[in-house]
Amino acid sequence: QVQLVESGGGLVQAGGSLRLSCTASGRTFSRYAMHWFRQAPGKEREFVSAISRTGGNVYYRESVKGRFTIFRDNAKNTVYLQMNSVKPEDTAVYYCAADLTIRSDGTASGMDYWGKGTLVTVSS
Repeated sequence: QVQLVESGGGLVQAGGSLRLSCTASGRTFSRYAMHWFRQAPGKEREFVSAISRTGGNVYYRESVKGRFTIFRDNAKNTVYLQMNSVKPEDTAVYYCAADLTIRSDGTASGMDYWGKGTLVTVSS
């Protein structure tokens, strides 16, 4: 069993930066590919980014490329999402998710574990 806890959300002005963290319990973190999804009010959950078990492969949705960076520290059981040049349309609850298989296509269904999310609000 893996428990995921996100942190780092908050209120930030457009153009600013924020770093989200997702820390996993247990000793098996390095076995899992990690993902970030987000869900804006009234919208469906959407894929943001993914990183392979060793961090060698990363994927992003088009709208965040060049602004967001995903990375992980397996010694700390933590995956991060560095968000730069944020925009009001980045406002959402951000969730991390773990799966033994990396979902480079952004598929959310069947993910092994989910966190409860952290709210990011970008003001204009």
